[in-house]
Amino acid sequence: MKAKGKSFNLEAFLAQGNGGTTIRKHKTGDTIFTQGDTCDGVFYIREGSCKITVVSERGKEAVAALHEKGDFFGEGCLTGQSCRLATAIAMTDCELLKLDKATIQRVIHEQPDFAELFIAHLLVRNTRVEADLVDLLFNSSEKRLARLLLLMANFGKDGKAEPIKAKISQATLAEMIGTTRSRVSTFMNKFRKLGFIDYNGDIYVHNSLLNVLLYDDPEIRRDDRLAR
Repeated sequence: MKAKGKSFNLEAFLAQGNGGTTIRKHKTGDTIFTQGDTCDGVFYIREGSCKITVVSERGKEAVAALHEKGDFFGEGCLTGQSCRLATAIAMTDCELLKLDKATIQRVIHEQPDFAELFIAHLLVRNTRVEADLVDLLFNSSEKRLARLLLLMANFGKDGKAEPIKAKISQATLAEMIGTTRSRVSTFMNKFRKLGFIDYNGDIYVHNSLLNVLLYDDPEIRRDDRLAR
């Protein structure tokens, strides 16, 4: 979900620093904001990546989203949220630009180029959320993992193996697709044996992983339903 415009230079615009913006730097593992904190601004990622997590009343944690360079996140303040509904954690060293609520509201009204770009970002996010829901409802956990890895590796670039930039654990992958870590481990080993991915610390995703989404094996589906 990259925030890109054809002629509008977002980085140059944000670098003007017309008040109401602050640059924040976080180390890997730092908490950017916590579920329940005051919802007082929107973040833009200049460098790095982060994850958004939620915790239920029973203490169960789930990863709701991953964000990387060029993404906005934390825009709930624009919809009337007074408190953060999730926690944001740096997955790599990050440089973030925070626009306070009043500032981003003013900029959206006064700068049509920025407003167009920001709305486009939200529409892409909404489309992704809808696709994730369909994926969760209708696909096996193996297919959900394959799709997630392809998305994280920005599938489609020049037909080359693409590394997943952030270090991500199998437990996190399991939380994102709604299955167990052991199932993710099984699928990752299978993908590696088939030559779909390589990993030794970093994960490299080959376009051939798309075969998992295109090949419909009823035996996999039946076994997976029993393991969910």
